[in-house]
Amino acid sequence: MEIMTVGGGCFWCTEAIFDKVQGVEKVIPGYSGGTAPGVPTYREVCSGLTGHAEVIQVHFNPNSISYKELLEIFMTTHDPTTLNRQGGDVGTQYRSVIFYHNEAQKQTAQHVLEAMKTVYNDPIVTELSPLDTFYPAEEEHHNYYEQNPEQGYCQMVISPKLTKFKKMYAAKLKPQA
Repeated sequence: MEIMTVGGGCFWCTEAIFDKVQGVEKVIPGYSGGTAPGVPTYREVCSGLTGHAEVIQVHFNPNSISYKELLEIFMTTHDPTTLNRQGGDVGTQYRSVIFYHNEAQKQTAQHVLEAMKTVYNDPIVTELSPLDTFYPAEEEHHNYYEQNPEQGYCQMVISPKLTKFKKMYAAKLKPQA
């Protein structure tokens, strides 16, 4: 198993997408990249004062899907050209970021970021940083979409993203249970 840590806005959205990807064993929402001492809470991170980003850790089988393929999915299922914003979610906690775990991940991410320049008209602002510490989010944020599909945010924001993702990446989806 390998791990990818990325942030592309609200972690409820990114978790919902990567939960559907074949080769992904589990997705854990959490926080990373901050400077405030101690374990951050959702409320503290949402304040924008801790410096943390909402991120997910994607545990995947590299024999089924590569880190590069996962990064390509990540880069095309959020807007990497908006600084500290994804749709209505605004603040540094919603920044586009790739936290690499080792030198090989860093190099792969650099190549993917370079290749993505041809996909977008505006400059890519995705941060590339080494992973320092990952803090899992509180339990109520795990599998949020699956547990709250009728909630307003899920209906208005996550469901349309999932529909678009399923069309773009039909070949990468987990088989239906």
